Amino acid sequence: MTQGSSQPKPPHRVTVVVDEGTNPFEVGIATEIFGLPRPELGLPQRLYEVTLCAPTRAVRMNHGFFTLTGTAGLEAVDDADTVVVPGRPDNVVPRGADVLDAIRRAHARGARVVSLCTGAFALAEAGLLDGRRATTHWMWADAFRELHPKVLLEPDVLFIDEGDVLTAAGSAAALDLGLYVVRRDHGVEIANAVSRRLLFAAHRDGGQRQFVERPVPDVPDESLAPLLEWAQERLDAPLTVAGLAARASVSPATLHRRFRAQLGTTPLAWLTGERVALACRLIERGEERLDVVAARAGLGTAANLRVRVRRATGLSPSAYRRRFGPGGGEAVSP
Repeated sequence: MTQGSSQPKPPHRVTVVVDEGTNPFEVGIATEIFGLPRPELGLPQRLYEVTLCAPTRAVRMNHGFFTLTGTAGLEAVDDADTVVVPGRPDNVVPRGADVLDAIRRAHARGARVVSLCTGAFALAEAGLLDGRRATTHWMWADAFRELHPKVLLEPDVLFIDEGDVLTAAGSAAALDLGLYVVRRDHGVEIANAVSRRLLFAAHRDGGQRQFVERPVPDVPDESLAPLLEWAQERLDAPLTVAGLAARASVSPATLHRRFRAQLGTTPLAWLTGERVALACRLIERGEERLDVVAARAGLGTAANLRVRVRRATGLSPSAYRRRFGPGGGEAVSP
């Protein structure tokens, strides 16, 4: 939709492929993130239109604990803008040819294809991942490599974005990838609103580790929450890792350990991510002066802002403003 158009852009169509044995938790994640109405956003329509489809009229879910009925047929993928493929526990058993054909058809005509957890096995069987980076649950990494040696598997990350094909690691990482997709489709403000409703972290970078060790703390006050809140209120200030450590009354090395243990990232990476998110929010709210955005977000210069925003969103600040700013919605290229 171009700016000034009188007709609202139709909701993005998401189709979730439910196969025999599919994990219901991941189906729930897809429907929770993409399927719920969002009246709290004050938007005239849903962000997404969600359809569940299956190869048969009734499919047994997750080891046959229950049966799901009332879904659409696999032909529903032919109208989808995004196709979501959740995982299932019997990953070494080949998928049905009809399911794989549906996934291939969707991808061939340009639909975005997203796998959750071990749904990456289905994408690999369909031939969508050969020669490409992908991830899946770390427990299945060896089996995945043995079955699909042409895939560039990265089992130590939360999710991977290859443009038209995205893969998430475990079931919880599906939440991270889902919010990432919302952020790419609709901007930081809306993604943050969705995450608040989920009571889930608004942004964890896909490159973070899947498995984060959480040792039992020696003292009860090691939570980073007070420090994070303090820093988020001062992103325009010249914050440093040494300064954060001093604020927390620990050494920089100890602060690094706590960030790794509790957030799965480094203090500097977290700080940069928060500053870029703030910059995106300012752009979405209508601030056009890049030097002002850079200063208020603590990114220094407009040149640094351009680099950071493009790296995080795939768009230049001007393209980001056209897509997500006031009166935005225009299709833009990076």
